[in-house]
Amino acid sequence: MNWIYEPWPWYIAGPMIAFIMFLLIMVGKNFGMSSNLRTMCAMCGAGSKVDFFKFDWKSQKWNMVVITGAIIGGYIGSQFLSSNTEVAIASDTITDLRKLGFISAGRTYLPTELFDTSSFMDIKSIIILAIGGLLVGFGARYAGGCTSGHAISGLSNLQLPSLIAVIGFFIGGLTMIHFIFPLIF
Repeated sequence: MNWIYEPWPWYIAGPMIAFIMFLLIMVGKNFGMSSNLRTMCAMCGAGSKVDFFKFDWKSQKWNMVVITGAIIGGYIGSQFLSSNTEVAIASDTITDLRKLGFISAGRTYLPTELFDTSSFMDIKSIIILAIGGLLVGFGARYAGGCTSGHAISGLSNLQLPSLIAVIGFFIGGLTMIHFIFPLIF
């Protein structure tokens, strides 16, 4: 069982993802996680208030099974298949993050300084999380999908808009981490 506790190498995980994408293409489906929020809103009746949610959400039920499986799989993986929750990041990165006040860097998967329940008592953390959530939500909607949808599904379908979006995601991420992140913290 030790092989399941370790990260799988690219030459195993990559072909598995490619195989799933091939199956989705063969049955005419497009994968993406951000579209599930629209589906959930439509399922709950948001289509009666907003035209954006008026669509055949029943055709997307299969994608709801995917997100349910991702949640269940993530729980099983984190609770039963993870012996070490430390993130394997470079020691220089850990040092830089600790200088910015992230003492938990390199020891926890998510920095407790941002995601611990006590951070919801800090107005700075609430503002950062709210603005970040709005920007991610707006960006996913504006780009026509999230990073997983464009980088995995869109690129495997050879869609030029997905290539442009993925390049934009990388530029945005690099800009954030090198220029904006140090200013915030």
